[in-house]
Amino acid sequence: MSVMVTVEWPAKSETLSEFLDVLKQALVDTRAYDGCENVQTYVEKSTGSVLLVEFWATAEHQQTYMKWRMETGLMDAIGGYLDSAPIARTFGIEPDI
Repeated sequence: MSVMVTVEWPAKSETLSEFLDVLKQALVDTRAYDGCENVQTYVEKSTGSVLLVEFWATAEHQQTYMKWRMETGLMDAIGGYLDSAPIARTFGIEPDI
């Protein structure tokens, strides 16, 4: 069953534009990754917060994707753009509610 994953990225205000450029390039691969159904990006410019809302075929697809991102070094590469660690949450979709 599909899951929704949110990731809040607390970007430094002075590097927000650069961070968004990196995300724009990285999300091409995310959207093409096996099991990714959709990714939307939301930006709260007053705080520099970037929210990704992702839909995955299963939680396992998203976990495999995150492992790949860690292995390829993207998470280390974007650390300098952030004020603190990203906050990720996974939600099961309840279609009957």
